[in-house]
Amino acid sequence: MSGDPNNADPYSAGPGSFEANPQTEAVDDLFTEDTELERSLGLTEACSIVIGRIIGSGIFRTPGVMMIAAAGLATSTEYSLVDIPPGQVSTGLFFLAWFIGGIATMLGALCYAELVAMMPKSGGPYAYLRAAYPEFWTFLRGWAMFFVSETASIVAVGLVFAEYTGFFYGRLTGVPAGESAFDKWTVGGIAFVIIWLLTFANTFGVFLSGIMQNIFSSLKIFALLSIVAFCFAGDGSTSNFTNPLWPDELGWGTMFAVGHAMRYGFFAYSGWEGATYVAEEVKNPRRNLPLSLFVGIGGVMLIYFAVNFAYLYILPAEEVIVAKRQISAVAMENAAGVLGGILIAFFVMLSTFGNVSTQVLVKARTWYAMARDGLFFKPMAKIHPVHRTPNNALYLQGAWATVLLIAATVAGNGYERMIDFFSFTSAVFNVSTFAAVWVLRKKLPDAPRPFRVPLFYVVLPLVLLIQVWFMLVTLITAPVASALGIALTCTGLLYYMRIRKARG
Repeated sequence: MSGDPNNADPYSAGPGSFEANPQTEAVDDLFTEDTELERSLGLTEACSIVIGRIIGSGIFRTPGVMMIAAAGLATSTEYSLVDIPPGQVSTGLFFLAWFIGGIATMLGALCYAELVAMMPKSGGPYAYLRAAYPEFWTFLRGWAMFFVSETASIVAVGLVFAEYTGFFYGRLTGVPAGESAFDKWTVGGIAFVIIWLLTFANTFGVFLSGIMQNIFSSLKIFALLSIVAFCFAGDGSTSNFTNPLWPDELGWGTMFAVGHAMRYGFFAYSGWEGATYVAEEVKNPRRNLPLSLFVGIGGVMLIYFAVNFAYLYILPAEEVIVAKRQISAVAMENAAGVLGGILIAFFVMLSTFGNVSTQVLVKARTWYAMARDGLFFKPMAKIHPVHRTPNNALYLQGAWATVLLIAATVAGNGYERMIDFFSFTSAVFNVSTFAAVWVLRKKLPDAPRPFRVPLFYVVLPLVLLIQVWFMLVTLITAPVASALGIALTCTGLLYYMRIRKARG
């Protein structure tokens, strides 16, 4: 095929082969479909993983926090209606944050589609960085994924499961809406049980996990469509969409408010790359993985906007802020009574349960891939002889998630703290992953590319611009949490020095 990087044909000449040279010999194993793992996941399962990873806690938890952030208020504070400054809340900025986050996600998926079709290997971004950059940067990304971003995400969703369990139990036992039935240690304990229950469940084979993704993805979509139907059938008002549409004052602070809100919006959209983590277990990966990204993300974007309009139809913006932690249950309670709130809380519990399961499944494959390459703790490269699953990677992942869960529980507001903790670090490596498309087009122009990013020199700069802006806003609005994430990432330098020393 042509090595011209300007070729924008999405499906230019396919598999083929390229001539070996010193640049490709070190990474040519990434371009094959050979694997020790079992390919048992089809397109349906791949789409379910994408949907299951995206729809987890975000749409049920972040809208209230995003409305707070878009208003320039402190996201760690609990608000009542009298605490909200008049003229400061804005539905326009709220939807703008959702829109920019969705567009950035879809553009980023175009970049990932080229990479995963080119290199259908387990580990997702880790595999792409390995091909594009020096080993040191690849290792540091994997280290950060384990110790900062990916396990923290498991903890965040586990906490939402526990919070909605508290709402569900509280409403059944007569606890007033808005009050917690559990203290923070009970919430943390429930999250701990769920994380380890699903860790053990995923040690028995990927086929069972694939079935679970199909079931839970269907339940999530049903729950969200129920919210849309009941809220729009309830006693709401379309004036809530534009009252107020914009804050009284627009300025530089407005840009930072939108960027702050996007931090939680990006988390709500996060996970779209989930199917790439299990690329070695997907049938016909060069076709099914790119398709799963586009189908999954596009569908979720439509659902997200429908659900947010439903929330605002039944609840004014100020009440969205007050509801915060259990926005979907409160909205359904307003639309369909106490029973509606209880039922949707139950469905959110199912959704977050399935999301934690998906995260546990796909992320352990990264630690397995790193260990297989000699860049992580060696026992994590071991595959179970019967189930063909990376069980040691699953166990260590659960252990570190427990450490982060304890820290989040002690700190309080664990969900927001976890997102603030990993957002900047994740954005740094996201930039390098998206840029890897350009790096590899220059470095390996003749490598097979079954999919190519259309309008490449428009899409890539736009993706990078959004990510860099997001990084700057995050560093300014969450400096301490960002610094902690960076510091923990830098501890990987010590382990990498040990690896280099062992090699002589």
